[in-house]
Amino acid sequence: MSTINPRSLMLRLFLPFAAGYFLSYLYRTVNAVLGPVIAGELALPDNALGLLTSTYFLAFGAAQLPLGMLLDRFGPRRVEAGLLVIAASGAAIFALASSLTGLTLGRALIGLGVSACLMAAFKAFTQWFPPERQASLTGWIMASGGLGALAAAKPLEIALGFTGWREIVLGLAVITLLVATALWRFVPDKPGAAGGAGFAEQLAGVRQIFASRHFWRFAPMGFFFTGGFMAVQGLWASRWMNVMESLDGAAVAARLTWMGVAMLGGFLFMGFFATALVHRGVSLEKLFRTAMFSAFVAFSLICLYPQTAGDWLWPLLGACFSLSNIAYSLVSQAFPAQLSGRANTALNLLVFLGAFGLQWGIGGLVDALQAGGWGVTTAYQAAFYGLLGSQLLSLIWFLLSGRQR
Repeated sequence: MSTINPRSLMLRLFLPFAAGYFLSYLYRTVNAVLGPVIAGELALPDNALGLLTSTYFLAFGAAQLPLGMLLDRFGPRRVEAGLLVIAASGAAIFALASSLTGLTLGRALIGLGVSACLMAAFKAFTQWFPPERQASLTGWIMASGGLGALAAAKPLEIALGFTGWREIVLGLAVITLLVATALWRFVPDKPGAAGGAGFAEQLAGVRQIFASRHFWRFAPMGFFFTGGFMAVQGLWASRWMNVMESLDGAAVAARLTWMGVAMLGGFLFMGFFATALVHRGVSLEKLFRTAMFSAFVAFSLICLYPQTAGDWLWPLLGACFSLSNIAYSLVSQAFPAQLSGRANTALNLLVFLGAFGLQWGIGGLVDALQAGGWGVTTAYQAAFYGLLGSQLLSLIWFLLSGRQR
């Protein structure tokens, strides 16, 4: 395996992992278009729809800490291929379900099954390529996720014109099995990379991460900014556009497509220019801080003026969010190399717990406010203001703790 041709190695590593992360992002955001259709067919309220969609994030987040240990011990090929089989099973259950319970179980299995798609790619790239290649590889793998977000918007809305949502999800289950097969058969294992520290030693490394002040500087940003955007993009952005801007399904899908294009542009920017900017003295933390402040301003304007400039504010929010992934590098740099995988999965845990809690919580709050006599538009504005306030507090914490450090 160590004599693999470099070009062949690149193709055998990058393409299967890119396909896996494409599917992960597609599954993550697919309910923004499918959700209203499913809710209409099964008469689901906003609270149930929020729980259903956010179950993906709960299962995904719960898998992160054991995932870091599994990747270190068994390698990215085995772990991701096996988990994608679970994702395919979840997609099949979701497509065949006729109740909220069945849909929720399927969605949870999908979240568990794709939980390794990004972290496994990072692990494989670290094993096989030198550090100077990491920025470009990360940018390209994130770009494949951006393509997944694009596919979950206008192309998915077009597909619904030809077939039902159940057939679409069954098709995704088949594609997921094919990607799992490609990972198992074509991705090479790095000689001598499997094994490593025992369970007790790995667990001690996890405790070290969670005891770190540096980690907790970034954790609220991951929970409320990255997790919050994922919660909104994956479901509530489409409902907001429909309720607050009176956009129909086609217009919403077009808006989500532009958000996906902006995200893809941000990922490609990272791939092509991040390393060069660092060499010119622009730190990764400055890039992250600027992007998150810009995201906060964009989201503030969306909340305050929901019918003004949405065509460019939502894509701007998507572009800023794509740079939030810099946090993974900033967190892992503070720990020894053998802890970097667990540091990334620890942050990922907070991100996906935020996505789950906020996605479900927004739906619950909207339903509760309407039950209390609020109008639907004021209920959605109140829920979004709540998220905006939480983001402001986490941004202040990030800036102040940086000064103290």
